[in-house]
Amino acid sequence: MGWLITKYLITSTVIVVASELAKRNDKLGALIVALPTVTILTMIWLYVEKQPSEKIANHAWYTFWYVLPTLPMFFIFPTLMQRYSFWVSLLISSIVTIICFWLFSLLLKQFGINLLP
Repeated sequence: MGWLITKYLITSTVIVVASELAKRNDKLGALIVALPTVTILTMIWLYVEKQPSEKIANHAWYTFWYVLPTLPMFFIFPTLMQRYSFWVSLLISSIVTIICFWLFSLLLKQFGINLLP
């Protein structure tokens, strides 16, 4: 149980630090969030917990493919924020991201990469 609490504390600290930095400096906050800190922490936790190398490698592999269809959200959201409220912009961006992911998964399936569980 102590290990799980340690994981929560370290992981949540990274997110809180990133959001606090974003309050002070847009670019620095965005840079910190854009870094794959959660992925790196997850791979560290998997390694420390003695998960097989194949599982850790698969995590990195699928993370790459899952990130690509989410990128349009970071272009669409700021544009929508100029016209709509935060929540409406976030909702529309999220729906677009889900559609992009679904279409991307259909495309990759043609190449033997199955993203859906």
